[in-house]
Amino acid sequence: MPRRVWDWLKQAKRNLASARVNADAELYEEACFESYQAAEKALKALLQFLGIDRRSHSLVFLAREAEVRGLIVIHEVRRCLLKLDKHYIPSRYPDVYDEGAPADYYSRDDAEECIRCAEYVVAWVEERVGEAVQEV
Repeated sequence: MPRRVWDWLKQAKRNLASARVNADAELYEEACFESYQAAEKALKALLQFLGIDRRSHSLVFLAREAEVRGLIVIHEVRRCLLKLDKHYIPSRYPDVYDEGAPADYYSRDDAEECIRCAEYVVAWVEERVGEAVQEV
């Protein structure tokens, strides 16, 4: 199985850039979803690095898969994954809410917090992968 670590990380960073652009355009729900996507792709890069190909979309369970391989997922990363996981569906689908569209439920504060979390997760993954590359 070829590892695509750097491809996953590259796309994670593009999703993060997209999150920032969406936040600037006041598309806060999109910023939250793109932040979620950045974290998911960063975690999949980490799993690829560990030799794991996982198809889940749950950030929490992707991180648990890494823990099974002995990686310690620190509290702040865990907190961010829990926050971001909650935006996978509600940020995109109106039928999640009794009425209104996702755009009616998201704010600049939501977008900024999601972007901060995604930045943190991506940086954390890059450190893990970078440390491991240096050990080889």
